[in-house]
Amino acid sequence: MNNDNFELKLQAYVDGELSAREAAAVRERLSNDTAGQSLVAELRNTNAALTGSETELKLPESREFFWSKVQREIERQERAVAAAPKINWIEWVRHHLVSVGGAALLTCLLAVMLLHGGGTGPLGEMEMASDEMGTYTYRDQQAKMTMVWFYDKSDDSEFTEPAAIASMDPE
Repeated sequence: MNNDNFELKLQAYVDGELSAREAAAVRERLSNDTAGQSLVAELRNTNAALTGSETELKLPESREFFWSKVQREIERQERAVAAAPKINWIEWVRHHLVSVGGAALLTCLLAVMLLHGGGTGPLGEMEMASDEMGTYTYRDQQAKMTMVWFYDKSDDSEFTEPAAIASMDPE
């Protein structure tokens, strides 16, 4: 018998699970085995330390009744899942197309307003509310470009007239 099997036999011996013949064979082998004797002593000490420290949990109902309740709850949940209404895929698509279609329509309308406002839309022209600032606007239809020049109208500014700005030589 190998060592692992003998250790299992010793555990069964300490727990009182061996027949009289097997227990006698284990006692005979232990008489010559000091390692086995120390293992039996350790197992008995562990068993004594654990005895009484485990709290016994008692159910308020019998084991059969408890498990029958568990089984009934499982069956009830399976019936509830089976009875759940199946969603028709046409209704699901219609429901989602309405919400997604509405969002797409609003996005398209906003894009049309912003891109094709004809220059008079919400981003087309702005009006300056300041009396100290002035603007000059240059539009090039061929290049599809608009350039706006802001200038200071106050008296201490050296560039207040368009002629002064145009006469500036960048070189």
